[in-house]
Amino acid sequence: MGLPHSEAGCPMDALLRLLMGPWTTYILWVLQQNGPTRFGALKRKVPGISAKVLTERLRMLEGAGVIFRNYEAKIPPEVTYGLTARGRELDQVLDSLNQLARRWQAEDNAAVAGSQGVAAMSAAAAHGR
Repeated sequence: MGLPHSEAGCPMDALLRLLMGPWTTYILWVLQQNGPTRFGALKRKVPGISAKVLTERLRMLEGAGVIFRNYEAKIPPEVTYGLTARGRELDQVLDSLNQLARRWQAEDNAAVAGSQGVAAMSAAAAHGR
């Protein structure tokens, strides 16, 4: 159990390798926002991810002690995933990334809207309007 091996022997490298895997940060964010979540619901909340990749990511995160897996032997079986105490330590990081992503998206949308407005005015001027 623990972080992935780092060739550099650096704890930060190992943590970034864990978090930067495909879909990993998004899965953690969904679990942070929704609390313990069953596999099917988690797959629906992460659009575009395959069941195979989701399973691989969840196993890796469980192996690192970041998430827990709760299996209930029912018919059909229920498997729920959630953040462990170690995973909750990422709350501030995930919240900061979310705020940054939303700000950058707003800036990018404003820039696109501004450039479209300039292009429209330029086109109108070129046509003598």
